[in-house]
Amino acid sequence: MARYRGPKHRLARREGKNILEKTSESLTRRLNIPPGMHAVRSRRRVSEYGIQLREKQVAKRTYNLLEKQFRKYYDVAKKVKGKTGEKLLQMLETRLDNVVYRLGFAPSRNMARQLVSHRHISINGKVVNIPSYKIKVNEVVSIGDKAMKIPSVAKLLENENFKVLDWLERKANSGKVNAIPTRDQIPTDVNEQLIVEFYSK
Repeated sequence: MARYRGPKHRLARREGKNILEKTSESLTRRLNIPPGMHAVRSRRRVSEYGIQLREKQVAKRTYNLLEKQFRKYYDVAKKVKGKTGEKLLQMLETRLDNVVYRLGFAPSRNMARQLVSHRHISINGKVVNIPSYKIKVNEVVSIGDKAMKIPSVAKLLENENFKVLDWLERKANSGKVNAIPTRDQIPTDVNEQLIVEFYSK
């Protein structure tokens, strides 16, 4: 599956938000400076459409998806009963690569995706290498022994202060999805209503 392979900090600077959800001194320092050689120029006034577009881009880039993939999730969410924006975020949160990231098995969604693609992740004992796999309630996600030897992964697993989200549960090298998250349980800095308005035009 195609995915963005360029510089990640550039995307975060373009949106003016830490969409990578990780601590980086260099990124924090430059977040309010747009990318490019003329970055110091003042930002122009953004239209209503521009604001909606940027919010959609933030969500898309946060979950590391291309436009076609993201639009597909929106189209499905629109057909499900309930608030479209919340349903969209729930679908994105229950992707396998995102759950691996939320369980603290990987320091970023990009690495979580890589762990899945390289067959280091299993669900209910069966290896699954599809990052977009939709996790169901009560399914157990485990990380393989080989992956646990990767320094960045081992460091995360040893971190006793790591706190998983309320809808998840983790024990050693495995975790479980206890429930589909509500909007309040999704710590993503996105105004999903603006995304709905963008696609509704």
